[in-house]
Amino acid sequence: AASYTDSSDDETSPRDKQQKNSKGSSDFCVKNIKQAEFGRREIEIAEQEMPALMALRKRAQGEKPLAGAKIVGCTHITAQTAVLMETLGALGAQCRWAACNIYSTLNEVAAALAESGFPVFAWKGESEDDFWWCIDRCVNVEGWQPNMILDDGGDLTHWIYKKYPNMFKKIKGIVEESVTGVHRLYQLSKAGKLCVPAMNVNDSVTKQKFDNLYCCRESILDGLKRTTDMMFGGKQVVVCGYGEVGKGCCAALKAMGSIVYVTEIDPICALQACMDGFRLVKLNEVIRQVDIVITCTGNKNVVTREHLDRMKNSCIVCNMGHSNTEIDVASLRTPELTWERVRSQVDHVIWPDGKRIVLLAEGRLLNLSCSTVPTFVLSITATTQASRALALIELYNAPEGRYKQDVYLLPKKMDEYVASLHLPTFDAHLTELTDEQAKYLGLNKNGPFKPNYY
Repeated sequence: AASYTDSSDDETSPRDKQQKNSKGSSDFCVKNIKQAEFGRREIEIAEQEMPALMALRKRAQGEKPLAGAKIVGCTHITAQTAVLMETLGALGAQCRWAACNIYSTLNEVAAALAESGFPVFAWKGESEDDFWWCIDRCVNVEGWQPNMILDDGGDLTHWIYKKYPNMFKKIKGIVEESVTGVHRLYQLSKAGKLCVPAMNVNDSVTKQKFDNLYCCRESILDGLKRTTDMMFGGKQVVVCGYGEVGKGCCAALKAMGSIVYVTEIDPICALQACMDGFRLVKLNEVIRQVDIVITCTGNKNVVTREHLDRMKNSCIVCNMGHSNTEIDVASLRTPELTWERVRSQVDHVIWPDGKRIVLLAEGRLLNLSCSTVPTFVLSITATTQASRALALIELYNAPEGRYKQDVYLLPKKMDEYVASLHLPTFDAHLTELTDEQAKYLGLNKNGPFKPNYY
């Protein structure tokens, strides 16, 4: 398939270019270091919308709680991630970074980070080979041994397990923030193969509600509009999965007047969908009539070749889950089907009888591949990234033995702290418990206010 980079870009692979930043360093690999100034402006705009991370940076800068930390990271490289990385740097950490998705890197932001001295290995439109090469360049560097991992999707953790298992002797912990990556960690833990403590940021309330639910509620429409210019009123849509991401997608589409069906395996989520006014169906029951199919399950082969064969002409197919496993795209790469690139991130796949489906981002994550994400909501992630930062600080500074070789949830106190850092932006005023009220409820006046399972 053709590259997703703009055709006006230089088509030379970044791996074949000799680039240096203004300080003479070449320890990075980005599309074009000359875009750094443009990327810096984007980072500065993001900082304005990320009050919590900036507050954390200001508050902890003097203490340098991450002094000595060597963090290797693999996440989406956006302006918001840049604010996180520069915050980690301000807190004393050294970082090396790769992208967790081949299409979501903002080239100008990667250039700005490289210019300011961060070893970043990422560009938009990497090949599969480039993807693993970039991760390897972050990890396998002479004289630098990571002692913390920040992962989104588990690919970096997987690579170190596969190629450099001895590195885990020096690693104090892993922070993971996606459903897919957390699932992989629990599998390792169950098999007795997890050799360091891991912090599950994905299931923290701030991540689940704010990033997964509210962020997807905003960005699903944006991604679909930018790629297809479609009208939503009266369209029939099936959303596969009614977790937090599915809930956000369904709410947005319903508000725009779409007729929304939901598929679900979990009876609790299924009942929530019914109570929210959605028809619960099996995909087979509606596949011939729907105009849009959206996957958000974190599973694989949710939409199979059989489903794709039965879709109606011009059906739009896209994925809001982290991995590109939900739609069986590989089954469409056969001689009898014709692929037609319509525009960046949009392919028409045409059957012999002339029927076509519209496939977005080749089945990869729609909102970060095809559009940007609302910065303020991502600030909450980025503060979940701050939660990431807090989780890194917690694991890095934990006394020997506090965390065993297992997967831990972010402590509730930290979750509440993340939320409280955002309230000033809304000019919101929290009520404080009186001593009598706190005693009556059996709570500390300063929290945590909810049990860990909330």
